[in-house]
Amino acid sequence: QPVRMRRRGTKFATTHTRASEMRMTRATRGGNERNDTTKMRGSIRRSGWTDAVARGKDSVRMRTIHVKTNDVAEIPARERWTSVAKAAAQETSRVDVTSDLYCGKDGQVLVRPSHESGPGTKAEKKYYIHTWGCQMNKADAERMAGDLETKGYVNCIDPDQADVLVYNTCSIRDKAEQKVYSALGIQAERKRKQPDLKIVVAGCVASQEGETLLRRVPELDLVMGPHHANRIGSLLEQVELGQQVCAIEPIHIEEDIAVPRRDSNTTAWVNVIYGCNERCSYCVVPNVRGVEQSREPDAIRRECHAVGEAGYKEITLLGQNIDAYGRDLDAVLPKKEDGTPQRWRFTDLLYHVHDAPGIERIRFATSHPRYFADRLIKACHELPKVCEYFHIPFQSGNNDVLKAMKRGYSRERYLDIVNNVRKYMPDASLSADVIVGFPGETEEQFMDTVTLIQEVGFDLVNTAAYSPRPMTPAAEWENQVADLVKQDRLHRINRVVKQVAEERSQRYLGRVEEILVEGANPKNPTQLMGRTRGNKLTFFEGPLECQGKLVDVLIEEARAFSLTGRMVQP
Repeated sequence: QPVRMRRRGTKFATTHTRASEMRMTRATRGGNERNDTTKMRGSIRRSGWTDAVARGKDSVRMRTIHVKTNDVAEIPARERWTSVAKAAAQETSRVDVTSDLYCGKDGQVLVRPSHESGPGTKAEKKYYIHTWGCQMNKADAERMAGDLETKGYVNCIDPDQADVLVYNTCSIRDKAEQKVYSALGIQAERKRKQPDLKIVVAGCVASQEGETLLRRVPELDLVMGPHHANRIGSLLEQVELGQQVCAIEPIHIEEDIAVPRRDSNTTAWVNVIYGCNERCSYCVVPNVRGVEQSREPDAIRRECHAVGEAGYKEITLLGQNIDAYGRDLDAVLPKKEDGTPQRWRFTDLLYHVHDAPGIERIRFATSHPRYFADRLIKACHELPKVCEYFHIPFQSGNNDVLKAMKRGYSRERYLDIVNNVRKYMPDASLSADVIVGFPGETEEQFMDTVTLIQEVGFDLVNTAAYSPRPMTPAAEWENQVADLVKQDRLHRINRVVKQVAEERSQRYLGRVEEILVEGANPKNPTQLMGRTRGNKLTFFEGPLECQGKLVDVLIEEARAFSLTGRMVQP
């Protein structure tokens, strides 16, 4: 499996894991920086969105400069926040805070129990993982933790105490990307004082930027894409030999030898398909996560059984485009009566894993409307463990915008899916993702998105203003929507999302809901927290011994994105 390696101050050479195959050419760091600057200025004038970095001669402290076409890189473009933009940012943080599919605006630090070290005990090396982005990144963090712990590392939640710092990154939005660079600036200064510290950038920004990251932050030791999550231990061994390692090449993802270290004792992520073959005009995912790779059905079944036997009560089957599961597999199902071969599809997988012992609930994400089949809806209705919750991003409610996005479906098709879901499961909960301010979006087209939210009646919609991303067609278009307009639309649509969600929540009042208890409410230790089958966050008082159990709760208060009630005896 090829990776890119170099000794500090040298150019990269592609190598395999054997050191004898390495070929490296000496070059001065100053020369590299001069060449990089020339290329960067050229790309700024060509692309119109590239981030440039201003860096002092002897410093790695960075400030990111956002430049437009023909702007001069040395002049930072200051963001002029208006009251509208500030309100929109605050509203956004409220809207998506209860979604368990995303890490939130500040990301999440992986928390695992660590071993107590007594007197005379040999000090253990510690790792710290900070993750931004979607549920796929959260699952990757667990895989990295599992591999690190097999190498003898223990988890810590203080980056200043860690021997290995891992920033597991997201590139779907520019803001998430810039937070990573901000964190790296702080740790790079620490690295100069503690040379033994290992700094790792993993995830989608790593895939997107590659060697550029090592030029921007020379203190980095390892840059690794999502495909290499279960190889972090072996890659760090190469770092120990004095190399800077860049492992971003697409590879076939093999089954993990290490067991993922889950950040919950109740619910578990289970990857079923990696990558994405769609080419939406705004999305960077296919470039950073590669082509679709479905796991073998029996391997997924074994993991689900192992998770259930370990005491977990809920699994979420994960895929960037989960409805595409199986179309790349050679494995086939038994032939039909007429002799026609049948390929595996996601619906077949649901039936295949449904009998996992100990598992009470099954969820899945993320669905694509283009491939969301009626057969899948019927299976969710028939299988008692599958929750009545569907996350189906629609991105826009206007057909012309959907066509420009290359989404492959229409507003009418999306509404057909919703109607079919509610025909079989009238009380099903629906969530989605939406983008406002896509290039060329008019006020009328934006209002089509607003009316779709109102017509469907979503329980939750994760909203975002369009953010131009590298290597995507939409980033190069001339008809970009002004930032202030995007922020205004984001603010307005978030008010609608909250209003609709609050109206939907009222149906829970006075009902007794089955809640899977996840643990104590971090904001109120006297309360427990858990989720309904429809994924609504619920708070109530009760003993901590209920964690991991299904309890009945009478709902007494309903808010837009959460519920409060009291536990009742069966």
